Amino acid sequence: MNIIITISITAFIVLYAGLFKANKALLPLTVVGLLTALGFTFCAWNGNAVHFGMMQTDNFALAFSGICIIGTLLIFLLTQNYFHSKSDNIAEYYTLILFALAGMIMMVSYKNMAMLFVGLEIMSVSLYILAGIRKKDFASNEASLKYFLMGAFSTGFLLFGITLIYGASGSFDLDKIQAYLVNSQTVSPIFYPGVILMMIGLCFKVGAAPFHFWTPDVYEGAPSLITTFMSTVVKTAGFAAFLRLFAGAFAPLHDFWVAPLMVIVCLTLFIGNVTALFQKNFKRMLAYSSISHAGYLLFSLIVLTKNSGNNVLVYAAAYTFASIIAFAVLILVKQKTGSDSFESFNGLAKRNPLVALCLTVAMLSLAGIPLTAGFIGKYLMFLNVMTEYKTLLVAFAILNALVGFYYYFRVIVAMWFKDGAETELSTPVQYKVVLLVSVAITLVLGIYPAIILNLI
Repeated sequence: MNIIITISITAFIVLYAGLFKANKALLPLTVVGLLTALGFTFCAWNGNAVHFGMMQTDNFALAFSGICIIGTLLIFLLTQNYFHSKSDNIAEYYTLILFALAGMIMMVSYKNMAMLFVGLEIMSVSLYILAGIRKKDFASNEASLKYFLMGAFSTGFLLFGITLIYGASGSFDLDKIQAYLVNSQTVSPIFYPGVILMMIGLCFKVGAAPFHFWTPDVYEGAPSLITTFMSTVVKTAGFAAFLRLFAGAFAPLHDFWVAPLMVIVCLTLFIGNVTALFQKNFKRMLAYSSISHAGYLLFSLIVLTKNSGNNVLVYAAAYTFASIIAFAVLILVKQKTGSDSFESFNGLAKRNPLVALCLTVAMLSLAGIPLTAGFIGKYLMFLNVMTEYKTLLVAFAILNALVGFYYYFRVIVAMWFKDGAETELSTPVQYKVVLLVSVAITLVLGIYPAIILNLI
């Protein structure tokens, strides 16, 4: 609870600082607030699960909260001169991102479905505004409208599912719902469609196929820094909420909902990877890539084990920090060339070897090459479902991962083996910090994943 209070207070302080035109103080105030929230996360670690009525602070919530806060902190460090070029009221950007983060902390900490909905809507409303915050940009307006319409549609599914589950079990509390499933000789018929509707609603939020249609256009049209936030921290929080609900409250019905989930996983992997092959735009490729990674993350729910939470944590961390590197480099390249096509990365290694090396590590991690965090994440997910009757699913996933090699290595080839503009690409100090920290985390987790493997 202290984490949410700290982030919310920081958001209000930043908003009022913006009203008094103290724009230079916005980033320091935000960094201090997030570091304080991170300190509360560490202080509560390994304590008994503390219940605040409809929320709980256990190691699961704290671990995912830590990933979300660190990811957001790194993204804020990329804001140097970025928001200034988009708007005069840059405090709005900071405040909305912080409120979205507060909603995400609720999503990873809920023990009552009402708090899941509240956290999800706080996050979603903030993101609807952020996606379309460039009022004179048609692409940004289109992204916001599509995100809002599809988000509202998915919320309807989620609420209808919550209603049916409450009608069957008589409670919104996850523990009571699980107890109802365990102790009831016959589960109410309306409970089953409630589970499917909630699965559909959450699949919309995490961008899993066939509920992914909003993802490419929204990611492409939104400001790049907002897209970075949406594709990393937001996705991490969404999967944490997904896992807490289905691996916890709905676990007794695993045999019922695992079949439709496996269909969703196969569609997500195939559509995400195959469509990414044909993209000519780096940002849009990352959007379809994020869809495919949603499929890998859903592997954690196909076979429920005590390590499911840890596996999602490792994969989410690997994906988050590699994607932050990719989008940070994209922002730098686009500011210099005015384009986010693959050709704009040609010869980047000659113009800025450090940036090219960092992006290479990110692409290797997203592809799942050994000695990177992405490889460990995929290995854990595949190992989780490597049973006799799911070997075909793992083989299908590995084939899709091989498809991903092509479009990730396409960027590496462009940077190191193709000729481009001779102009030097400068890198601000804050960008260097973000890139080096993210690369260090990616490599350390790839070599020694035990650091976070048993946190939950």
